[in-house]
Amino acid sequence: MRERGSADDRRATRRTDGDPAAAPHPGDVAATTATPVDDRPPPPLPPRLSFTRMLDGFFFVYAGVAAVWLAWLLLNQSFGFGWAGIGFFLVFWLVLAYLVLPRLHRILTTIYVPDYFIGRTRTSDGLLGDPVNLAFDGPEQALHEAMQAAGWTRADDVTLASSWRIIASTITRRSYDEAPVSPLFLFGRMQDFAYQQEVAGNPAKRHHVRFWRTPEGWLLPGGRRVDWLAAGTFDRAVGFSLFTLQVTHKIDADIDIERDHIVATVREAVPDARLEVLRDFSTGYHSRNGGGDTIRTDGDLPVVVVGVPADRPGDGRSTEAVPAAVPATAAPSAARSVEKRIAFEPPLRLAEAQPVPTRMPRPGATAFGAGVVVLRVLAGIVWLAALAIQWDQVLQADFDVDADASLQSEQVSQLALVVVLVVMGVILAVQAVLAVRIWFGGNLSRIVVMLLSTINITFAATESFTGDVEVTVRTTLVTVALDIIVLLALSSRAARAYARQPRSGRPVR
Repeated sequence: MRERGSADDRRATRRTDGDPAAAPHPGDVAATTATPVDDRPPPPLPPRLSFTRMLDGFFFVYAGVAAVWLAWLLLNQSFGFGWAGIGFFLVFWLVLAYLVLPRLHRILTTIYVPDYFIGRTRTSDGLLGDPVNLAFDGPEQALHEAMQAAGWTRADDVTLASSWRIIASTITRRSYDEAPVSPLFLFGRMQDFAYQQEVAGNPAKRHHVRFWRTPEGWLLPGGRRVDWLAAGTFDRAVGFSLFTLQVTHKIDADIDIERDHIVATVREAVPDARLEVLRDFSTGYHSRNGGGDTIRTDGDLPVVVVGVPADRPGDGRSTEAVPAAVPATAAPSAARSVEKRIAFEPPLRLAEAQPVPTRMPRPGATAFGAGVVVLRVLAGIVWLAALAIQWDQVLQADFDVDADASLQSEQVSQLALVVVLVVMGVILAVQAVLAVRIWFGGNLSRIVVMLLSTINITFAATESFTGDVEVTVRTTLVTVALDIIVLLALSSRAARAYARQPRSGRPVR
């Protein structure tokens, strides 16, 4: 049985056998800095509860419930159209996999999945993702140079064009070295960038690693300071997610092999890179990632130092220990105190500790929601034009009014048509303005559109459940589906963040 020593001895323990990533290297060190801390409590979080935020929470949950109802409607339709029902079943799968299950996971994981650092990333649905199995210390430019020198290619950002390209390349088995990786979240935000190595020109198989910059002053459990955390895994094939039924990459279970591969390539390409292994950083475990793939790890955390002088004074990040007896005048950086951190650090606090970011790019959910509103406006214009052309038939069929009976009745019918056109035109104009405002990040406009969609969905559901009007393809299924999709898009995490980002130095409440 291995004997445990003092706390200082355990901090100084380094893995030196049985791990390819921890083989002897001139840059390796054998001790971790004991960073001085103070006992001041962290400042309280600013109040964040507001009426619009409460509405956002309601819309988020309501959209999930409405999406379940939409999936049920589509499933019912698939049994009523014979062979054509296969198409409805395909639409049902798309709605279930990409709308319903992700939203339900997000609602449930908000309740039961820890939202602080536990050594695991999270998917956009809130599920626990790939483990954090690497750390880097050094400036960003040095990290990029080290990865590129080691033969890694920076992955493209996820866009409509890059998503379509990776789908096409996977189907045709054509190489795509810069293929994007799915977003994973740490510290409440998506990875800053990712690198990958394609295997044999097959985009279905690749080494890849995501990187997150740590918040200013943030410490790993145990007190180690690093600049970057990373999660490296190997994509072995393309398949279906166990939890969401989406098409995704499946990873190899032994993530330690990928971790050691990343470290080995960097150290071979950058001789000055130094390595420190935090042994037993987390308990070795077997688990599953956000796609349902099995993962296993021994719990060690290699820390690769790049672009940092070996003789840099201890500042909370150096791997060289600074004696506690050294006076502050002799080593000012060694005496720098670090704020003692609470056990639970909400992503809000960590995000506020970061430098003020530039305005975030428009997310796809916001663009999609605004686009659907514009399509509804265009459909409304077409409907008004058809109504004007067939006005007399509408009066006779729906209101039993014969507009040709007399000149007076014809004048009344024309006046009624003008009133309808003006009222509906104003409504469509307002919707067009709301779509433009949503496109540019208007939060109030987003709330108004979601409120209108909620009212429409509620009325349709009430009529359906009471038996007054059946929701089918021939009646209101399409309009109900559009309302639900708009609500899902505009209540999403990305759309909320885009609409609530600070403007003119003031945050949106």
